[in-house]
Amino acid sequence: MEDYPNYWGSTKEEDYYTSQGIHGSKSLYTSPRGLSLFTRSWQPLNSPPKAIICMVHGYGNDISWTFQATPIFLSQMGFACFALDLQGHGRSQGLKAFVPNVDIVVDDCLSFFNSIKQKPEFSTLPCFLYGESMGGAICLLIHLKDPQGWSGAVLVAPMCKIADDVRPRWPIPQILTFAAKFFPTLPIVPTADLLDKSFKVPEKKLIVTMNPVRYNGKPRLGTVVELLRITDYLHSRLSDVSLPFIVLHGSADTVTDPGVSVTLYETAKSKDKSIKIYEGMMHSLVFGETDENVALVRRDFLSWLNQRCGEVLIE
Repeated sequence: MEDYPNYWGSTKEEDYYTSQGIHGSKSLYTSPRGLSLFTRSWQPLNSPPKAIICMVHGYGNDISWTFQATPIFLSQMGFACFALDLQGHGRSQGLKAFVPNVDIVVDDCLSFFNSIKQKPEFSTLPCFLYGESMGGAICLLIHLKDPQGWSGAVLVAPMCKIADDVRPRWPIPQILTFAAKFFPTLPIVPTADLLDKSFKVPEKKLIVTMNPVRYNGKPRLGTVVELLRITDYLHSRLSDVSLPFIVLHGSADTVTDPGVSVTLYETAKSKDKSIKIYEGMMHSLVFGETDENVALVRRDFLSWLNQRCGEVLIE
């Protein structure tokens, strides 16, 4: 397959956005700690937005390739979407795929999203979080840090716990933790091919591999240790989740554990909570599945968002 400058092909970005009926923009945002972060927005072209959605991508991903498919769809449906490449991902500053401290990454996201929410044109709109995989975990951490700041969250295969098929066996985590103190950036952690475990449709997996800024190396010691730490912490805080949410997970997901999404649904103290477990679907629900499955997942979270927009606007 020929390499293309965008996941949709060779059409220029601006022309593609216009053809989809949306307006897209990109810029750099300097976080409070001085880190330069690459950001994007996708907004309806011909109507004011009914809500804003602050979006967080997963580990190894970025906001400029296949991740864009979802905010483009949501902006076509009337939402203003905003996202940033996390530290060490995409076009943001930092060593590729090195996440030494998720708590600071959460602060980066919260700072950027608050800067959007405070703009006069958005200040009265409902504001939702949206996260995929590691991004879903970060959304929950953002909520725990700012419990009253959000109208709800869409959590797609959230990494509330790393699946047992991917999580290193004892005593590997203990060895990794010790080694990471001395060599945190070393990309040496053995792991299964996450693309094979995530994408059902081979052609879509091929599109992902064409991403020019995708990280192709092994996970770094410090990143793995930090993800193990933060998912263990988050798993212990599921009962503190109080915002409205919908969690969507494939039953065949062997990257993040669908059983923990069920636990989140059952234990969260949120009065408004929904769950969808899709039989036979894998980790990449919103791109890697068949077009019919992707449309089903989109329909479910779009319906959920539209209902909450109505509820928020009526109040």
